Amino acid sequence: MIPPFGHSSPDLQTLKKSKSTLVCKKTFSPGQAYFFVHHRAWLFVTSLFLVFLLIFVTDTPHIYNKSTRLQLFPAPHAEKCESGKVYVYNLPEMFNREFLNKCHELDPWHSRCNALSNNGFGPRATGLAGIVPENLAPAWYWTDMFAGEIIYHNRMLNYKCRTMEPESAAAFYVPFYAGIAVGKYLFTNSSAMERDWHCEMLTRWVQNQQYWKRSNGSDHFIMFGRATWDFRRTNDADWGSSFINKPFMQNITRLTIERSQWDPLDVSVPYPTGFHPRSDADIRQWLNFVRTRKRKSLFTFVGGKRSIKNDFRSLLLSYCYNESDSCRVVDCARTRCQDGTSAIIEAFLDSDFCLQPRGDAYTRRSQFDCMLAGSIPVFFWKRSVYDQYQWFFPSDPASFSVFIDRKDVRNGAISIRRVLESFSREDVRRIREKVFESIPKFLYANPSQGLEISTDAFDIAINGVLRRIKEQRGGRKSNTTKEANERETSWAQYQVDELTVKNLQMY
Repeated sequence: MIPPFGHSSPDLQTLKKSKSTLVCKKTFSPGQAYFFVHHRAWLFVTSLFLVFLLIFVTDTPHIYNKSTRLQLFPAPHAEKCESGKVYVYNLPEMFNREFLNKCHELDPWHSRCNALSNNGFGPRATGLAGIVPENLAPAWYWTDMFAGEIIYHNRMLNYKCRTMEPESAAAFYVPFYAGIAVGKYLFTNSSAMERDWHCEMLTRWVQNQQYWKRSNGSDHFIMFGRATWDFRRTNDADWGSSFINKPFMQNITRLTIERSQWDPLDVSVPYPTGFHPRSDADIRQWLNFVRTRKRKSLFTFVGGKRSIKNDFRSLLLSYCYNESDSCRVVDCARTRCQDGTSAIIEAFLDSDFCLQPRGDAYTRRSQFDCMLAGSIPVFFWKRSVYDQYQWFFPSDPASFSVFIDRKDVRNGAISIRRVLESFSREDVRRIREKVFESIPKFLYANPSQGLEISTDAFDIAINGVLRRIKEQRGGRKSNTTKEANERETSWAQYQVDELTVKNLQMY
């Protein structure tokens, strides 16, 4: 016990005999006694607080952060980041943000500024009154199908498992807008050097980074907003850039809206749709809306003719016009279809099935728009769905879609209408339920930090990348020689496909 200043401690026996906390003898003045009592009371309260604090610290997990700053109430939903954290490279703006600042220069025919606005979501959708629930209309945008690079970059900057300390990162994200960079030159008489210039500069920059040198890129990943084929040019006169074929890219995991089935480093991720839920409640309401929708047409086709030999879209368009009592048509030669319209959304909402031929590549943004509306996709190329989007769709494509061989349609051996009419109402209900299960997994949410409960396409993609890198680091790597051989044959195999890029039969 600390005595009052300028005095000695009172006799211990005297204190014990006292019935009060403190007995003031004649040797203590009233003022001294008052100070002594309150000083001891203060010490008593302080001691109790320290004891309580000691117990609390001992029994409360994770009470201190890295800097030992006291956190009495840790966040109840703190993420564990069990597969590690991601470091986002701060690239020079010429590789990403500069494209947005000069968006009016990205297309030789019209400005891309509107399409790339709102963090990649594009302009807010209009004309949806009476088509979608009124309170969900603000969650709809006319989103460009190639805007994924912007969407992923903005989400990654706010990612729950992002780290600002590269030495603690399990993976490194390279936010290069490769698709936007090459897209400017794809439909012009550009040189191979122009199409590869940004890729060459990016390669030089990243290879000089300390953490690239540590792993040679095996713990790095990138997102392509275009299909993998736009980055696999082998000859100067061919389509696209040669980015993927460069030695720099041989260890990097690549998220892309369509993957090569022969390249294990490609991971296909969903095309962005126009619906970007603001909350888990938005998803629940949308699912209830499409599940209870009364559908008027057996099937629908959204598309336009292409001026190429044996165009399958033209065949489907003519077929649907002839089956107008069962098929609903949105002819993109008459209706503006790019990035979505109210007519497309309504057509998919009103149909049990939707016809999905291949698009500019084997996959198509329309297949996601179709499924978002609760319509069952009908594919004509297996490569449009088989070995694509494995992290997002059920493992068996037959559980959520229908496959009809295009060759049988061409030669008249199969009637699309008869095939679809053969499904009972119970069959349709069962398949559609699988479609509903997939919807939350291929959406890109509006909140910059994602949704509270649901995992959207971004969450699934990044979690998958982190798991893959963690497994590789743990020594459970697949045969690297086999993977190298598969990468070498991927483009050659694609060239011998019945429809090739060079003669534009891919369309």
